Amino acid sequence: MGFFGTYAYENGSWTTLSEGELPPLTEPWLWLDIHDSDITSVVYAPPGPGTGVAYLGMTPRTYFENPGASDPTDVAREAAGLAAWASSEVSAEEIRGFLAEDEDPDSFEWDEEEDVDAIDDAEVFVEVKTARFLKVMGLPVPYQLS
Repeated sequence: MGFFGTYAYENGSWTTLSEGELPPLTEPWLWLDIHDSDITSVVYAPPGPGTGVAYLGMTPRTYFENPGASDPTDVAREAAGLAAWASSEVSAEEIRGFLAEDEDPDSFEWDEEEDVDAIDDAEVFVEVKTARFLKVMGLPVPYQLS
């Protein structure tokens, strides 16, 4: 079983929430919902030039192999929105490297020659990628992710 956690960032600090809970928050806020170490949903307000929703790890469409599980992603637009939201000098290009794109689940091929010990933890555990993403965004990391 993977890691699950839901967090809200507002007024300069993090609050741990119940899974999937998104209560009314004071803008500007950022909400993270980590699902089974595979998907982090990132929602923010006020919305910038992006959609206000981005994903780290995998998108729900890819993970659940269901196009109806989430809207299609536009990582360039989402990265621009998150960069505009961030209080740090982070660029959209830096953020884009963290964001998940929709993938065709049938296109995955397992490389039996690959050294699994050489794979970066952030490629396996989305909570690691989420902690790194928050640091790049100039935000503190919730203690459960550090």
